[in-house]
Amino acid sequence: MSDIYPKLTLTHLENLLKSRFKEGFLSLRDLPHPSLFKDMEKATQRIVKAMQENEKIIIIGDYDVDGVTSTTLMKRFFEEIDYPVEWIIPNRFTDGYGLSAHIIPRIKDFDLAVTVDNGISAVYAAKLCKEVGIELIITDHHLLSQEMPECFAIINPKQETCTFPYDDVCGAQIAWYLIASLKNALQIHLNLLPYMELVAIAIIADMMPLLHINRMMVEAGLQALNKSDKPAIKAFMEHSQKETLSAEDIGFFLAPLLNSAGRMDDATYSVAFLLSSNIYDARVRLEKLLAFNALRKATEQEITAKALAKVNPEHKVIVVEGEEWHEGVVGIVAARVARVHEKPCIVLSNDGKGGLKGSGRSYGGCNLFRVTHSCKEYLEKFGGHHAAIGLSLAQMHLEAFETQLQEAYKKEEHSQENGDSQIIGELQFSLLSFELIALLKRFEPYGQGNQVPKFISKNVQLLDVQTMGKEGEHLRFSFEQDGIAMQGVQFKTDQKYEHGSTVSVVYSVNENHFRGNVTLQLMVDKILG
Repeated sequence: MSDIYPKLTLTHLENLLKSRFKEGFLSLRDLPHPSLFKDMEKATQRIVKAMQENEKIIIIGDYDVDGVTSTTLMKRFFEEIDYPVEWIIPNRFTDGYGLSAHIIPRIKDFDLAVTVDNGISAVYAAKLCKEVGIELIITDHHLLSQEMPECFAIINPKQETCTFPYDDVCGAQIAWYLIASLKNALQIHLNLLPYMELVAIAIIADMMPLLHINRMMVEAGLQALNKSDKPAIKAFMEHSQKETLSAEDIGFFLAPLLNSAGRMDDATYSVAFLLSSNIYDARVRLEKLLAFNALRKATEQEITAKALAKVNPEHKVIVVEGEEWHEGVVGIVAARVARVHEKPCIVLSNDGKGGLKGSGRSYGGCNLFRVTHSCKEYLEKFGGHHAAIGLSLAQMHLEAFETQLQEAYKKEEHSQENGDSQIIGELQFSLLSFELIALLKRFEPYGQGNQVPKFISKNVQLLDVQTMGKEGEHLRFSFEQDGIAMQGVQFKTDQKYEHGSTVSVVYSVNENHFRGNVTLQLMVDKILG
């Protein structure tokens, strides 16, 4: 297997990492002008007019981190310029996604509605807005529907006539650009850098590629976060005992925390936390989110165990369903099952009335959106992108859907010869050094589109393996290759390994700081016999 991967030198590795950044590393002065967005000027002028005429404005967000941060950005901006606006985050369970018919009765008294991170598929809801006399501005980054909503302005870089040079940006970036455009139109002095902290959280949470302006906005956002005077950020850092926040801290801790309220109850709690005006409120609201997150983890663990027990190992695309599985966690469960079985996975919740609703996550090079789209005659609702999908269908169509899904996957001709696309190459232990770490740090932050480099080392002796953690759920290793010893860890695994065996190790490298000492450590992904 490892013969597929090139043998690396530090120079070769540097060139491979550089090749990810076609434009090099951009800086803030490289940010394109807001006016390059189609309808940006039009939307800006309409909002300015609404303020001049004292109209009632409402911001409509979404229940994921991107929607939550976009809503917070807009609310914070209007607070700073002292113009009153209201905001609403639809509830996942009672309202469904984004601007929908469900929320029109609650917004009918407003003159102007501005969506953030949603609205591009809200054709019917846009008609209802027009009927009740609400002017509508849509800001969104999702794929365009065949039928576009009728409204005053649409800011979405995926429109063909949009001249903004990047279409893979998230909702919070577009909200930030709208704020920048409003600042220019209103001719006010306002530092937009502190707003970048929320943008960075959204880019990472929404899995935007960490390339071009996205990388630079995350870098600027991380700097802003680490100097932030916002009570919510201070409360989070205090709780997590962090002096600085990294992209990994956002991806693994802060983003799931902000997501948990929308998954388990209502994302309004997350916006309220981010808008906290003092540290005392922020601490209380953080406790609420921590409780949601603990419940999310427990629910997810329980359903993951049930889902794994139902997997058909013959299937190339795993499909599992269960009675009233919690809708808020099925996407995470799909990702967990996909990782365990190294196959794409769809997890469906049965509502007990003949309806199935769920999420899918891809694995490897599979375009799960395309594969599932070829079975669309069985689906009632469907959306997403190549790596993640949402869908609903009738129970009676499940068997036919599964059969066609397997056939559609086979037609894609996925080659198993390509190995793990995240492994950048084969590395000898002799190259594991602080010079390597310094090289890797130059290309941070890592994430979607700029994955943490994974390496493979073969002919490695497994000298020792011990369990660690409260329940022995993690492993600590001692490895040796050509007389060079390395320590490694593997988290959350029940794999068994033989002392003294010769193996290939797939891993990433990091620095382990312990009692003032800094050592290199392998973060083991898998061990191949």
